[in-house]
Parts: sequence; structure tokens; C-alpha cells
Amino acid sequence: MRPRGFVALQALACGVLLAFLALPLVALFTETPLGDVPRLLTSRDVVNALKTTARTNLIANALILGFGTPAAWFLATRRFRGRALVVTLVELPLVLPPAVAGIGLLAAFGAGGLLGGPLQDAGIVLPFTEWAVVIAVTFVASPFYLRQAISAFEAVDPTLTDAARTLGASPARTFLRVALPLAAGGLAAGWVLAFARGIGEFGATIVFAGNVHGETQTLTLAIYEQLDTSFDTALAVSVLLVVVSAGTLLSYKLLSQWRFSTSTSAPAFARTPSTSP
Repeated sequence: MRPRGFVALQALACGVLLAFLALPLVALFTETPLGDVPRLLTSRDVVNALKTTARTNLIANALILGFGTPAAWFLATRRFRGRALVVTLVELPLVLPPAVAGIGLLAAFGAGGLLGGPLQDAGIVLPFTEWAVVIAVTFVASPFYLRQAISAFEAVDPTLTDAARTLGASPARTFLRVALPLAAGGLAAGWVLAFARGIGEFGATIVFAGNVHGETQTLTLAIYEQLDTSFDTALAVSVLLVVVSAGTLLSYKLLSQWRFSTSTSAPAFARTPSTSP
């Protein structure tokens, strides 16, 4: 095949792919009554779903960052027997079917489940509550942050952390003052991916938390319900999530560029008292 013919074939394949990917998005915006979107998005059901989504994702993201950051640092800087298995378990929810994730959460925390009995004896019921949404979002979204965070910490030049330790910085101080600033771009990019995954979570949530109005119904569950009652409302919520997703993707790209620019510069080490000879 001649070079021009091959280039034309590539351009055709690219055009077909772009048209296929763009068509549903274009149809979404053209079929949605854009003038009615503000009214549709301020209906009681949508506002309640928005509040539930915001509340549960805020808690889930706090858990992901709070536990995931030190865990990622540990996995990035330690080599031990079974590490590959641990990392595989961390990444496994990425490829699990959402329904399987929900069934697994029910088997773990539901009545008669692995921990369901002891939790019920302690007066704690998790399935079909708002906390079930938090757990479902944390389960499916945390691997996106952990995977990126491990890579970000692995990219930190170990000579910089070693130098900080040589200058007298404690492991915690080295982590906070050297590793975190250097990995900040990658950590932020990972958090953006986890946030996007959490906002769009559906399968595990509906299985483990159900679809209770004002308690467990998130925006994605609201879309599912509104398909039978008000298709225009479903379209309006979908447009909102497309805008949020596009903003999230743009943020990820900007943060990835920031990660690249910061990976070549080191923060100032914490000052340590000088000693006189």
C-alpha cells in the first residue's frame, strides 16, 4: 500500500472512531431541552440525589486520601515477600464487574455475611444505608488513587529522601516535607480519577445500598429511575454528569502536566540546626 493510501486509511479509522464516540454525546445535548435543565435539576428528587452524591463522595474521598496516601507510600518504598499479591489485591476492584463488587460487599457486611453478624450484634447495620454508599464508592474508587499514588511515590528520587534522613529528618518529616511535595502532582491526578469513578458509581451501590430516596439514591441511580418517569430529567442529570466528567478529565490532564513539571524539581529540605565543629 502506498504511503498516502495508508495515511488515508488511518485518517478514516480515526474519523470513524471519533464519530462513534462523539455521537452519543452530541445526541445527549441535542435531545435535552437545555432551556428546561435548570428547572429539571432543581426538582426535589434530583436535589436529594445531588446532596447524597456530594455527601457520600466527600466522606469516601477523605477515607481514600487518609488511608490510601500512607498505604501507597509504604507499597512504593518497601519490598517484601508477597508484595506483588498485595498490589494485585489493591488493583483487583479495577477489573471486577460492578455487580460482583456489590455482591462481595453484601457477603462481607450484609446480614449473615462474614462480618454482618458481629456488626448487627454491635447495633451496626450497613447495607441499604448511606454508609453503604460510602463503602461502595470507597471500594470501587480507591484503586484508581492507590495505583496512581504508588507510581507517583516510586518516581520520587530516593537520593532526595536519603539526603533528608542524613540531615536528621525523621521518616515522618521526610514523608511530609520531601516525598509528598514531589509526588503531589501524581497524587492529585490519582485523586481526580478516584473522584470521577466515585461520582459515576452505579453497580456496586445499587446492589449493596439500594435506591432509597433521600438516603442512598445518587445521581446515577436517579438517572436509572427517571428513565421510567421523566426522560427529560434523566437527560438533564446526564448532561450535568457529562459536564462534571469533562471538567474532571481536563483537571487530570492539567495535573498530569504539573506532575511532569514538578518531578524534575525538589522542594527545599526542612532546616535542621547547624552544628559547630
